[in-house]
Amino acid sequence: MSIQNEKELKGILRVGKFVGRLRDFLMEKSKEGISTFALDQMAKVVFEKAGALSAPKHDYKFPGYTCISVNHEIAHGIPSRDRILKDGDLVNIDVSARLDDFYADTGISFVVGDSSSQELRHLCEVAKLGTEAAINVAHTGNLLRHLGREIQQTANRNGFKVIKNLAGHGTGRKLHEEPEVLVYENKRDKRTLTSGLVLAIESFVSTRSEMAVELSDGWTLSTLDRSYVAQCEHTVIVMDGQAIVATR
Repeated sequence: MSIQNEKELKGILRVGKFVGRLRDFLMEKSKEGISTFALDQMAKVVFEKAGALSAPKHDYKFPGYTCISVNHEIAHGIPSRDRILKDGDLVNIDVSARLDDFYADTGISFVVGDSSSQELRHLCEVAKLGTEAAINVAHTGNLLRHLGREIQQTANRNGFKVIKNLAGHGTGRKLHEEPEVLVYENKRDKRTLTSGLVLAIESFVSTRSEMAVELSDGWTLSTLDRSYVAQCEHTVIVMDGQAIVATR
């Protein structure tokens, strides 16, 4: 969507604040020994208390309130009683919601516990840096493809790759809207960013693989070669100057 008035701006900021706080709460609760199902049930309580709807559950009948992916899983991981977090696990928590008819989407990857896996911690940091670099160029009149360029260049400078068949997207009135926000630069794309455009900008930074595959459960996206992928996602509003990050 493209924001047209103060009511719409306040609506996006409100739902963005909600998913951002829930993301951070679930990250804090992601300790060794907890199941991803237990984390998702915590999210269920928060959704219901706020009068918000889980966007993947409401819009797509996803079997969870949040997507929680572990280790070689990239995205859309189904919360499970059998998936118990361990020290050193790479976890991605993705939270998207509908609140008062507005949508926002956010996600973060992190390493559980005090594991000394510096590569995974660095991977997560580079995912954050890539998303921030894209946000920094998300201003009116810039080319849409420059967001992907920033994400890919950040990954490559740090010795990593990007997952090329996953992307960010427009959001606001629906969870997934146009335009698709690639994590690499397509130089044939001449589209420019317009003021008020709401985007879910996300990085998918990989240790090796450049492709995601869907597992047999019909939801979970993973790597074939067991490489690791970190994601960082924020819902932002394109402005004439610095973009507004609704999910900070």
